[in-house]
Amino acid sequence: MSVRVKSVLRIVMAGMILFWLKFSGTDGALSVILYLAAYLAAGYDVILEAWDGIREGEIFGECFLMSAATTGAIILGEYTEACAVMVFYQIGELFTDYASDRTRENVTALMDLRPDYANVETGPGKYERADPSSVPENTIIIVKPGEKVPADGVVLDGRSSIDTRALTGESLPRSANPGDEILSGSVNISGVLRVRTTKTFSQSTASKILALIENTSANKSRSENFTARFARIYTPAVCISALLLALIPPIFAGNFRVWVYRALTFLVVSCPCALVVSVPLAFFAAAGGAGRRGILIKGGIFVERLAELSAVIFDKTGTLTRGVFDVSKVYPDSREILHMAAHAERYSSHPAGLALRRAYPDESDSCTVEDAQEIAGMGVRARVNGSEVCAGNEAFISGVVGDDVRPCSEAGTVVHVSVDGEYSGHVVISDTLKDSAKSAVDALRAEGVQRVIMLTGDNESSAKEAAVKAGITEYYSGLLPADKVKIAESVEGVCVFVGDGINDAPVLAGVDVGVAMWGLGSDAAIEAADVVIMDDDLMKLPEAVRISRRCMRIVRENVCGSIGIKLLCLVLGAAGLAGMRLAVFADVGVMVLAVMNSVRAMLR
Repeated sequence: MSVRVKSVLRIVMAGMILFWLKFSGTDGALSVILYLAAYLAAGYDVILEAWDGIREGEIFGECFLMSAATTGAIILGEYTEACAVMVFYQIGELFTDYASDRTRENVTALMDLRPDYANVETGPGKYERADPSSVPENTIIIVKPGEKVPADGVVLDGRSSIDTRALTGESLPRSANPGDEILSGSVNISGVLRVRTTKTFSQSTASKILALIENTSANKSRSENFTARFARIYTPAVCISALLLALIPPIFAGNFRVWVYRALTFLVVSCPCALVVSVPLAFFAAAGGAGRRGILIKGGIFVERLAELSAVIFDKTGTLTRGVFDVSKVYPDSREILHMAAHAERYSSHPAGLALRRAYPDESDSCTVEDAQEIAGMGVRARVNGSEVCAGNEAFISGVVGDDVRPCSEAGTVVHVSVDGEYSGHVVISDTLKDSAKSAVDALRAEGVQRVIMLTGDNESSAKEAAVKAGITEYYSGLLPADKVKIAESVEGVCVFVGDGINDAPVLAGVDVGVAMWGLGSDAAIEAADVVIMDDDLMKLPEAVRISRRCMRIVRENVCGSIGIKLLCLVLGAAGLAGMRLAVFADVGVMVLAVMNSVRAMLR
């Protein structure tokens, strides 16, 4: 029998006893015994929890307040009041637990990414099931229709459609063909796929998302920390106030019983559970709602900062642009330049390196490449067939060949090439702006973002072209990773940096909120980021801002409403204008209303 069913049965039992007592006319010792039975049926767990708190030195909890107030009411002979307080308190807890559990279940169901098994190929047309965590990298697995992809991999054979809603929030399936990458946690819809795993399960996308969700509560917001500190100070203060209310006024006004009853009412009203429960739940619900849309927020503190956003900095390549480069010009028009540059970039994961290798398809292992070195934000250096080849931006090659670098005014990313310390020429690589870039910038401005800035290591002409198309007036070009960090640090107010590459990791880690694009993002960038967008849709950023601001409105409503109603009821209770019934509303009723309000943070 579940805990929730047991709670319902206890509430029903206590209610039936109270109903019998009211209409049966029972009095004397039997009525006292029945009242105590109803009281214990409804509240024995509250009393036990209060006792455990006292033994552990954490006296001033909500269970202690409820136990002290109702015990005092029993001593005063107010049996009905004491039982009613416990019954309504349990009803409120039941509603609160239900709402909280539904919120957590929604998030858990949303992120139900962990596969139950992996079909490991053992021979032609044969496979056996295995635990996904035991499947090593470079293993051939079979993914049948309806099954979850157990690990990140590359499709070797088969064609199908892949459902990635749990990962990216996209409702439309993606096609999966030979050579395509597929991510763990996505669901195979139609055809059978033969896949070679590129990562172990622990390093795959699904595992990383699950870890992010599980660690969401670790980064608490200022509001959550405030409510925790407030409860630690507030609860002892009201207990002392209740004690003084019970002892001092009778000295002057007499009628000790009346003032004790008012003090007990004071205790019931004062429970801070509405704040303690509803505020963290609002942040959790907001993070869950964002997750449903393919936005992972790593804690309440980042929800809070997104709501206060005043400036957004975009990296250009792979963030505002598609990051899919093509060679558009070679100067001088020599195949040898492409040959040397493509081989120097053999081990580079930078989009420019991929473009060079595509432009020179004869790049192969027949050419010896040794001592390959990638200089972050600058370029690459490698020994190709015994010659030292450098390929990179103008600043990098100038350090190698001096003033012999020929400047280029073409729009695009310019890769200069030198061989054995002599300038050979340059290659222009063009990128295209994402369809959502201009819309995202406009939406951010509509949300009240004061500054939108673009940073890039590309030349001035390429940077200006991208900035104009995206509707950005403030941009900086020719930057190294360290330059990006300095510019981000100089921006006043709450600053968000949006990036995707390994070069962006230092900036992502240093700003108020770092946002990484999962679709093209490197593992280092995703680890350093505070918010991860599960696809390359930049419109998810203004959506994250809207979700965060809605969450903060709900938190303010809960804080102001809860404290305001409680203060009013405390004054009325101390003045004798409110009894236990109003006290129950001020505690249980306000808590239920605040919790239900918090759940709204998960909705659209």
